[in-house]
Amino acid sequence: MESLATSTTGRWTGRVMSTVFVLFLLMDSVIKLIPIQPVITTMTEMQLPVSMARPIGIIELASLALYLWPRTAVLGAVLFTGVFGGAIACHWRLGDPLFSHTLFGIYLGVLMWGGLWLRDAALRSLFPYRR
Repeated sequence: MESLATSTTGRWTGRVMSTVFVLFLLMDSVIKLIPIQPVITTMTEMQLPVSMARPIGIIELASLALYLWPRTAVLGAVLFTGVFGGAIACHWRLGDPLFSHTLFGIYLGVLMWGGLWLRDAALRSLFPYRR
């Protein structure tokens, strides 16, 4: 019996997970470049200078470009892991709600790494699933 990771279903599941991740992060990056009022409000609530929104958006777009190119997808995922860690730390410091705010970076990380793991045989060989 073929495992999910090596099946066509697994590859398509990975593609869907990665697509959802990419679309969300593309939207998130672009709104930080503009920046629209919800970004300004959020940056203020997180006690971060609004001037940091654009650089964060640029970092996210650069990481997204790396994630989209198969040869550098793992590097993009590693960079995003750092971005998500920073967001988690900011929310934790402010005492934001755990499941909706603080752990949101974990949810994105699972979507990102899970999609990449299902799509990439080399990554699966590096981190194999064992029963």
